[in-house]
Parts: sequence; structure tokens; C-alpha cells
Amino acid sequence: MLLGVIADDFTGATDIAGFLVENGMRTIQLNGVPSADINVDADAVVVSLKSRSCPVDEAVSSSLTALEWLKSKGCKQFYFKYCSTFDSTEEGNIGPVTDALLDALNTDFTIICPALPINGRTVFNGHLFVMGEPLDESGMRHHPVTPMTDSSLIRLMDKQAKGQAGLVNYQDIDQGADHVKQCFEQLSHQGKRYAVVDTFNDAHLATLGKAASELTLVTGGSGLAAGIAKNWTQQLSDQSSAKEAGKPTAGKSVVLSGSCSVMTNQQVEQYKTRAAHFAIDVKTCLENTTAYSVVVCQWVLEHLNEPLAPMVYATASTDELKYIQEQYGAQASSHAVEQFFSHLAHQLHEQGVTNFITAGGETSGVVTQSLNVSGFHIGPQIAPGVPWVKAIDSELSLALKSGNFGDVNFFEKAQGFYHE
Repeated sequence: MLLGVIADDFTGATDIAGFLVENGMRTIQLNGVPSADINVDADAVVVSLKSRSCPVDEAVSSSLTALEWLKSKGCKQFYFKYCSTFDSTEEGNIGPVTDALLDALNTDFTIICPALPINGRTVFNGHLFVMGEPLDESGMRHHPVTPMTDSSLIRLMDKQAKGQAGLVNYQDIDQGADHVKQCFEQLSHQGKRYAVVDTFNDAHLATLGKAASELTLVTGGSGLAAGIAKNWTQQLSDQSSAKEAGKPTAGKSVVLSGSCSVMTNQQVEQYKTRAAHFAIDVKTCLENTTAYSVVVCQWVLEHLNEPLAPMVYATASTDELKYIQEQYGAQASSHAVEQFFSHLAHQLHEQGVTNFITAGGETSGVVTQSLNVSGFHIGPQIAPGVPWVKAIDSELSLALKSGNFGDVNFFEKAQGFYHE
């Protein structure tokens, strides 16, 4: 095992795992730290946690537990993966977890690189942009859990973390990896603990990957993973079969959408014109989640033999979501929907459904847990950052999509990987 990744949510884990596989590393994703010793024959292992929005102490504790397990497997380099929109608050969790990992690894410098240019996440003069808009002017400003009200990664780190952040700007990065390494050394000598790095394009990511080759810990979104993987694939003899183990096979399929992001709303609206669809009623979820899931399960079973998989969705527009939260409470309504999807996924699997296409980090997390999947082989990418994955111990295949990833035809495109 060459590379060990600690990811702060399920979809973020599959996001980075997909980039590692696409760049030649045989990769397994584990759902949490294994309680027992399991065989992980892979070049890279991604441990997915649920630490993005939990209390800081919990995020730090679970991340350190994952680190110790990866160290015990002989990993040479470690990667803390967080969202490309730097989802966090002024208290954390990105800064505190980064600090804890640095301390545990007895090192004192790393980089901050959330950029994913192919999905519109770029960094300019230390400010994070989403589809050309500053982070604090994008839809992330109104995120229900981690509203982002500042686009400066330096200020965000200075508020969250115990050290100071410096900047490596695009002019320096354009001068190549060796020059960037010198910039890292200069910042470290100045007492800086983190280097925020400008990133506009894949060429910048490749340069940064080379420059970070000797860092024990790197942190960022999934974009940097391609460059990091290339540093290691030079040591691998056969890269041709990296994504074979995770390919999905034809079987009964369902789409489950819980994300309320802008892109997922568009994907749901598009798919509604093509396939059977069922909108979840939050009030009914709250009243009797178990009974409601039985009713919806029966509806899904009645539509499984149609050309495209039936879709069950809780996806709602910004106004609809606001109304739901005002009526039923944000936490109560969110919990009820999560529990509904958990019950539904379990019942559908018992009825022979083997392929689950899910949208939203929380939805993907509860579905994966309800199916008792301990880990995945990572397969081919459906869209940048969204690979198909197959359970290491069963025929279950899942597509775990983060809210804003993929194009409007994502749900149908995903099924093209196993439909003739």
C-alpha cells in the first residue's frame, strides 16, 4: 500500500478514489476504519468517514483512528480529502483535522488544495471560486449546514487552525515543480504551516502533484489526486486493470436522490421526463418512516422491469427546502429522510436490487451503511469524481454522487455502463 487517504464523507471518498483509479492505482474504498483485519490488496486505500459536519472533537478522533490504521498497513504518503468547496465553519473541521494529522505524523507543513477545475472549482490569489463565482457569492453561501461566507482560504485556515497559512500563487506554479518546492521551503522557513496553492487547470494540478511528492501529508479536494497518483504509478508494473474490479454488471437498479443541490435538481427534472419517479413526502416520513418505506418499496418493484431504473427522490428547490425546514425543522426533516432511504435501500436489496445510483453525500452514506458494505473496488468514472464502485464481498454496485457533480443526464448515463 503506497497511498492512504482519509476522506471526510462517502461521496468525497469515491470522488478521490475514482481519480486514483483513472490514473493507474488499484484502489479500495473502506467505509470507516475496519473493526477487524481485512485483506486490502491495493496500491491505495481510501477510508471514508462521516466527519465533515460532526463536532470537531469527533472529526479529529475518527481521522486519527483512520491514520493509525493506514500507518499500520505501511502507507508511504497520506492524503486528507475534503470537499472542493471547503465545507466547514470558523471552528473547523478542516483546520483542526489537518493540525492533528500533521502532529501525529511528526511533520509541520502541508498544502491546501481544494481545487477541481474540471468541475469549476479553482483558486486564484488564494480565493476559492465555484463556476467563476467567489465561494461566498456562490450557492455555498446558503448551505444549510456549512454556509461559506468567505472565499479566502488563507483567512479560513487562519480562523480554524493553530498555524498560519501562506500563498503559492499561479505565477510561481507556472515556473514548474522544482520552483514550487522552493516556495514550500521558503514558506516553511517563514514559520508557515500551510501553503494555499493557486490552481486554474489540470497543468497546475500536475505541477503541484510533483511538487508535493515528498510531503508526508497532503490535503485537498480530489483534483490533486491525479498528480499524486502519477508520482506513485511510476513504481507500478501493471496499471491496465486498475478499474476492472469495480465495473458494474447488469441487474435490478434504482435511483435514490436526496441532494438538494442545483445540479441534482436539474438531473432529477431531466430524469423525470425519461423514467418512472416518486417524490417523497417529508410529513409522511416523519409520521411513520418504516411503513412509508414499505409502500415506496412496492412502487419501485412494480417499475423495475422498465427500460430505465425508477427514481425515488427527496430533491427539492431552495424555496421548497426552506418551506420544509420551516414546517418540520431542518434536523428532524433531514433525519427522517435519511432513515427513509436507509429502510428503503435495505428492503430493495432483499428484493434483489443490486445496482444503486445515489445522489447526495448523506443519502449515499446511509444507503451504504444500510446495505452493510464494508468496502468497495473502485471502477470506471461515470463523470469526473463519480466512479462506479463494487462491494468487495458481494455483487452490489453503487454510484455515489456528490450533489453538484455530473451533467444533467447523469442518472441515465450511469446505467449505460451495464446496458447494451
